[in-house]
Amino acid sequence: MQVVAQHEPATSETSASGRELSVLVSGCGVYRADRSLFQITGRDRVRWLNGMVSNNVRDLTAGHGVYAFVLNPQGNIRGDLYVFNRGESLVAEIERGQSESLLQILRKYIIMDKVEIEDLGENILAIAGPKSGEVLASLGLSAELGSLQLFDVNWNGSTLTLVRGDNPSSPSYELWVPAEKGESVWNALLQAGAVEVHEETLETFRILSGIPKVGQDIRERTLPQETGQERALNFNKGCYIGQEIVERVRSRGAVHRTFVGFELEGTLPAAGTKVQSEGKDVGEITSVAAQPLKGRRLAVGYLRREFLIGAKPLTASGAQMKATTLPFLDLLKT
Repeated sequence: MQVVAQHEPATSETSASGRELSVLVSGCGVYRADRSLFQITGRDRVRWLNGMVSNNVRDLTAGHGVYAFVLNPQGNIRGDLYVFNRGESLVAEIERGQSESLLQILRKYIIMDKVEIEDLGENILAIAGPKSGEVLASLGLSAELGSLQLFDVNWNGSTLTLVRGDNPSSPSYELWVPAEKGESVWNALLQAGAVEVHEETLETFRILSGIPKVGQDIRERTLPQETGQERALNFNKGCYIGQEIVERVRSRGAVHRTFVGFELEGTLPAAGTKVQSEGKDVGEITSVAAQPLKGRRLAVGYLRREFLIGAKPLTASGAQMKATTLPFLDLLKT
């Protein structure tokens, strides 16, 4: 659901990916989100899920959502998801690549609880960029929603669900669409001025936004506070799996490493390359942007906190680099 800031990128307009990236930061891009929706029902649904995830589901009002992690008892991240309160049910939105494993974990903890989980089978069409509101208005839909707020809308006799994304830098929305209406809504979005964007562009977009991806940037031993995604945590909600470790890290004050951006010079290292300083491993590159901005190669990954500020040089496979805060907004503004 995250999108990057609404500024023109300094990238090559001659490539298809470059043109698509320009659309996402100055127009309106549309894509089929590779995510699934699961309806959670039963009288124990709120209490049960609140004890499973890192954010507050208990106090979530109807029509609103939160982003959260699922942790193991050691506090490591097993997956991430969005949870929405639909009144008589909850809806979990999960990246399709991790939905099977994450649901297996969640279902393992349904013991005596009155909880049922069902795949809704709906399509998710996503739009992003500063002209998203104009595109929605062309379809007769209002874009006046708060972050992670949703409501049902009627479009050509069909009920769709409109959801506002949670990136503060640029507007983004999702339309949850019955499977049989997916193509007609898709075509309507294109006719309204949205431009289709593809996987490579979306991956660059994610990296520019500084959003870590489970399985790529977030792995089996990653702790929540290492990711910089404080939006996934609530420290007042009470007990949940892994909560003791999360609270211990908070009371300690900091983690040893943190998720950062990297600007690189020279040959582009591959994801998984160790970051070094004076011959010692001090971090790791986890994702690399496929195309440069302003001639700079960009990546994200982890770095030990003591190397965030200072004059000590950083390298990766011999390439000179420097750490920077996320997202990469300054490069997009100039």
